[in-house]
Amino acid sequence: MVSSDPTLESSDLEGVEKLHQAYEQLKQEVNRVIIGQQQVVEELMISLLAGGHCLLVGVPGLAKTLIVHTLADTLNLSFNRVQFTPDLMPADITGTDVIQEDKSTGNRDFKFLAGPVFSNVVLADEINRTPPKTQAALLEAMQEHQVTAGGRKHKLPVPFFVLATQNPIEQEGTYPLPEAQLDRFMFEVKVDYPSEEEEFAIVQQTTSDDSYTVKKVLELEELLSFQSLVRKVPVADHIIRYAMQFARMTRISQGDSLNSNDIPDFIREFVSWGAGPRASQNLILGAKARAILHGRMYVSTDDVRAVAHPVLRHRIITNFNAEAEGMTPNKIVDRLIELISVDSSQEKLDGRLPQVFRSADAR
Repeated sequence: MVSSDPTLESSDLEGVEKLHQAYEQLKQEVNRVIIGQQQVVEELMISLLAGGHCLLVGVPGLAKTLIVHTLADTLNLSFNRVQFTPDLMPADITGTDVIQEDKSTGNRDFKFLAGPVFSNVVLADEINRTPPKTQAALLEAMQEHQVTAGGRKHKLPVPFFVLATQNPIEQEGTYPLPEAQLDRFMFEVKVDYPSEEEEFAIVQQTTSDDSYTVKKVLELEELLSFQSLVRKVPVADHIIRYAMQFARMTRISQGDSLNSNDIPDFIREFVSWGAGPRASQNLILGAKARAILHGRMYVSTDDVRAVAHPVLRHRIITNFNAEAEGMTPNKIVDRLIELISVDSSQEKLDGRLPQVFRSADAR
């Protein structure tokens, strides 16, 4: 049920209920084509509603392209896929100016031919296999939502959603994304192997002559209104402070507001670089989007914890000690979830933890 917050308009509450129903229908449509991967679909929808971009990490053959294409079809969005290779140039994805002659007058002029980036959903397959110059062209489009060619700026369609994939196995001959560019992705979505029953269903479905075309669940205008609705979701101060601790506790060097004794020992031992303020912003935006997907017009700590892994796993840079001990960013986030209190009464029992709930207690 949606919240009855008196500060919210009735149309907003109706919008939350409509989105929740559409999301349930969307999952049914996607499940007709994609077996399993429910968590992946939810994280992609959260990122899309929050206006962010995703980095999908998984071995080949896990239907990453099919998931993205199916999601774009259910949302009635234009879709383009770009296979990133070492010889791919920036103009190959953004577009370029070409000389065109007017046959009636004989005059020649430059005309911009848009590249595949001019779509609502762009799948950048194996983004780490193309040189940094081409990576930067795509990442600039992600940040600015525009392309510059011949000194002229060309606006990208709205909404604009980039899904980049990486193969976690083979890294020979690749160009890993720098940390500053990784930070521009809202989520890193982990695409894992299916379970035994899911794999059985996949083989059974894909080796028959049955086919299914997904139905349109949302129109573009509706999606834009839901993206606007995400920003209206109210968040209590103590929820914001709770989310901030996930980013702030990963930083070895911190400002005056967080005492050095508050940094957990395992962070000092295993982390060389922590998450920046963009992580805190994305935790709250992701939590807002998840809340309305589940039919609520308020954010809880459960929503923050649900998006903590995809928001933080590519923003926590581990050191050699972590590699030697098998301590991954996912495991570090698990320990942070256990450490950061969600109850102000428990918070006061442990002096090492920051006062996450101080704003709530002051009321």
